[in-house]
Amino acid sequence: MVRDDFKGGKITLEKALKLLEKLGIQCNTIHVKYIFKDNDRLKQGRITIEEFRTIYRIITYREEIIEIFNTYSENRKILLEKNLVEFLMQEQYTLGFSKSIASEIIQKYEPIEEVKQAHQMSFEGFRRYMDSSECLLFDNKYDHVYQDMTHPLTDYFISSSHNTYLISDQLWGPSDLWGYISALVKGCRCLEIDCWDGSQNEPIVYHGYTFTSKLLFKTVIQAIHKYAFIASEYPVVLSLENHCSPSQQEVMADTLLATFGDALLSYTLDNFSDRLPSPEALKFKILVRNKKIGTLHETLERKGSDKHGQVEEFEEEEEIEQEEDGSGAQEPEPVGDFQDDSAKEEQSKRVVRIPLFRKKKVRQHFVKILQIKISMALSDLVIYTKVEKFKSFHHSNLYQQFNESNSIGESQARKLTKLIYNPSLGFTQLFNHVSLDIPSFPDKVKILFSLIVALNFQTPGLPMDLQNGKFLDNGCSGYVLKPRFLRDKKTKFNPHKVLIDNNPLTLTIRVRLLLPFFHSDTVCSAEFLNLLIFVQLISGIQLPPSYQNKADTLVIIEIFGVPNDQMKQQSRVIKKNAFNPRWNETFTFVIQVPELALVRFVAENQGLIAGNEFLGQYTLPVLCMNRGNILESYRRVPLFSKMGESLEPASLFIYVWYIR
Repeated sequence: MVRDDFKGGKITLEKALKLLEKLGIQCNTIHVKYIFKDNDRLKQGRITIEEFRTIYRIITYREEIIEIFNTYSENRKILLEKNLVEFLMQEQYTLGFSKSIASEIIQKYEPIEEVKQAHQMSFEGFRRYMDSSECLLFDNKYDHVYQDMTHPLTDYFISSSHNTYLISDQLWGPSDLWGYISALVKGCRCLEIDCWDGSQNEPIVYHGYTFTSKLLFKTVIQAIHKYAFIASEYPVVLSLENHCSPSQQEVMADTLLATFGDALLSYTLDNFSDRLPSPEALKFKILVRNKKIGTLHETLERKGSDKHGQVEEFEEEEEIEQEEDGSGAQEPEPVGDFQDDSAKEEQSKRVVRIPLFRKKKVRQHFVKILQIKISMALSDLVIYTKVEKFKSFHHSNLYQQFNESNSIGESQARKLTKLIYNPSLGFTQLFNHVSLDIPSFPDKVKILFSLIVALNFQTPGLPMDLQNGKFLDNGCSGYVLKPRFLRDKKTKFNPHKVLIDNNPLTLTIRVRLLLPFFHSDTVCSAEFLNLLIFVQLISGIQLPPSYQNKADTLVIIEIFGVPNDQMKQQSRVIKKNAFNPRWNETFTFVIQVPELALVRFVAENQGLIAGNEFLGQYTLPVLCMNRGNILESYRRVPLFSKMGESLEPASLFIYVWYIR
C-alpha cells in the first residue's frame, strides 16, 4: 500500500502527512515537519520511501511501550492471546475477565491481517491499543449519566456561565451568539442574559455601561432554543439580569413563550407545588430566573388571563461601599435595574450616607432604595427560580421559600466565609447557598443560591480548566450530584477542619524511566471513602512544540479541593525535547476529601526570562480516574489547549494504582 504512493518517486511533506493519516498514525504537523526536514537528505522538500519509513519509525517508536510489550511477549515479537490476557489481568487489573475481551481487542487494534487471524498481537497493534480511548485516564464508566437524577435541584453542582454573551473582553469586546452556543454544547445548564431596552420596542442583550456590542434578545432566545439540549437533556436555567422597562419585559415574555412553547416551564409540576423538582422531572425544560411578584399560588390563579399592561412596583434596598478622597463624598452612579427616569430621580433623594472611617481616604457606605417595576407577564414565567435579595443566613433560614434563590458576588462571598467558619454558626449555612469553594475562582464570579458557581466561559485559564474538569463527571450532563455530606442539612463538614478519623487519600505520582511492577495484596472495601493513590508519570507524547521543536519540558501536578488538600509539585526539566520526553521522579499528595478533589496535569516549556510557556493541560475529578476494576493500570492523559480544544496526539503516559 505504501509503495503505491511512491510510484512517482518521492513525496512532499503534504503527501507524507496524508500517508501517515492513511496508516492510522496520529501526529502533530509541526513535529512531522521537523522530522521530515531532518530526514530529507537532499534538502529538496521531497523524500524517498526509505526516508518515509525512517520517519514512520521515529514517530511510532515508544521505548516505554516496548518495555511493557517485551515483558509479556515470549519472543519479543508477538503477543499470544494468553499473553494479552495475562497483561490485562496483571497490569490493567480487569476482573471478571474472559478471553473474548482479549480477542475483541486483537480484532479491533491489530493492523496485520495474518497476525489478527492467528489471534495474536504485534507490537504495532499493542501500541495502538495503549494509545486508544480505552486506556485514557478518565474512566469511561463516568462518560454517561450514571448518578441518581431524582434528587431536588439543590442536591447538584450545576454548570453555569457568567456574561455568557461575551466571547472576549468584558468592556470592549463583541457580544456574540457563539457565547451561548459554545456554552451549551459544553454542557452548561445556566446561562446569563443581560437585558436592556432597545430601539423599536426590541429588548437587547449586552454588558451594560460598557462598549460591548449588542444582540437582539429574540435572536439570543432562538439560538438557545436550537442548542439547549444538544449536549444534555437536563433543564436549562435562563438567569435574566433584567434592566428593561415593563413594556419591553412584556416583549421578552412573549418571545420566551413563542420560541420555547411547552418546553418553557410556566407552571408548577404535579407533585412539586411546595418543593423543588429534580433534574429528571425537568428534562427538556427551560426555567426562567428573575424577580417575581407574589406567590406560586397567585401565579396559578392567574393562569389563562391576559397579563399585558399589568405592572407591579416595590422597593428594594441595595448596599454600596465606595472609597472617596477626604475633600468630599460623591454621589454613586444610579443603577438602572427596572427603573425609569422618575424612579432614578426619586432614588437619588433617598440615598443614606454612613461614613465608616476617615483617613486620607473615606469609605462611604450607601443604602440605595430602588424602585423596581416588573411586568406581570414576565413575572409569571418564574416558577422554581425566583430571585430574592440575600440579607443574611439567619433571614434565609427563617423566611426564604423553596423556590427562592440568591445571587452572591465573590467579594461578598469572601466576607461570608469569615462568618461561616465560626463553629457557632456551622458550615451548613454556606452549603445552603453555594456549591463550591469560593477562593478557587476569580473575581466577578457569581454564586447563585445553593446550586451554581457562574464562570466566564469566554475567559480561558485555570478557573475554566477546573470547571471543565469538574463537569466531565456524570456524562458531561451539567449536573453532578453532591457528596452525601453536602446534601445533609445537618452536616458538620468544614473544609478547614476535616474530621480526624477521616482516612486520607495519598496520591503518589512517579515520573520514571523504567517501571517497577508494583502489585498490592491490599483488599479494598467499597465502604472506605478515601484512597491511597500512586501514579507513575512515565513520558510525554508529542507535546505541543515550541520554537524549533526544542522545548524544555516539565510537568506540574496540582490538586484542587478543600484547603488542606491543595498542593502543587513540579517535575524536573527535560531539555530540548517536546516530542518524547521521559522523567524519573516521584510525587506524593495526601488527599483528605477526594470527593471534592480535582487533579490537574500541566505541561510547560521552561522560560527563564518571560516565565514558563503553557503547552497543555488536563483536569479531572480524582474519583473519576481510571484505575482498572481494583487497583492498577497504564493510562494515557490527553492534553487540551487554553481554550479547551483537544491537542491530540499530545498526551502523558502514566501508571496509576490505588490502595485504600
